[in-house]
Amino acid sequence: MSGHSKWSTIKRKKAKVDAARGRIFTQISKEIILAAKQGGGDPEKNLRLKNAVAKAKEANMPNDSIQRCIMKGTGEIGGGSYEEIVYEGYGPGGVAVMIELMTDNRNRTAGEIRHLFSKNGGNLGESGCVSWMFEKKGLIVVDRESGIDEDEILIAALDAGAEDVKAEEDAFEILTDPESFEAVREDLVKKGIAPAEARISMVPKTTVKISGTQAEQMTRLLEGLEDLDEVEEVYTNFELD
Repeated sequence: MSGHSKWSTIKRKKAKVDAARGRIFTQISKEIILAAKQGGGDPEKNLRLKNAVAKAKEANMPNDSIQRCIMKGTGEIGGGSYEEIVYEGYGPGGVAVMIELMTDNRNRTAGEIRHLFSKNGGNLGESGCVSWMFEKKGLIVVDRESGIDEDEILIAALDAGAEDVKAEEDAFEILTDPESFEAVREDLVKKGIAPAEARISMVPKTTVKISGTQAEQMTRLLEGLEDLDEVEEVYTNFELD
């Protein structure tokens, strides 16, 4: 199993714990605020906001909380002074790392990110240093616990317009072109296939094999990044040897 997929599995398990203590609500709230700030408060006219609201509902966020976040983003009520930043760097063994985050204090967050890299055998790089190693894709995750079998999900996904389906340890990962992501997601829902996760993601074009100490350092780096409230997504291209 690739490290990319392995970390996806770890994140899915971790998200269930985060949801229980409310951390995921904080991340989704910031995502809604920024989406509304950039594209307006109407989900039907703002695809990013529509996806953020869908994620909020999947996490059982109350509707009044969603509306308050939208109003913060549009400026109808105070708050919501977040900035979206992408950091890029190299982990141990030359692993490419991309971090998407939202923060209200760029200097503090940059210092925390730089410290985590240096402490775990990596270094923070310049903008664009690793982004070329990834491509943007729609990612729809269906848990194996749903009871659907591999042939059924493959046929349904490809029929809906997906590009590929990958069978992982605990789930099926459906990849789509970003432009057709929403249509594929909606088609699957109509067929009774409920995604455990659905988002636009950055998928690595190639992978780097690491093992031993480097793998341990990489895991600590990712765990440290994921524990920062400002961090929304972390993308890597490592593979466990």
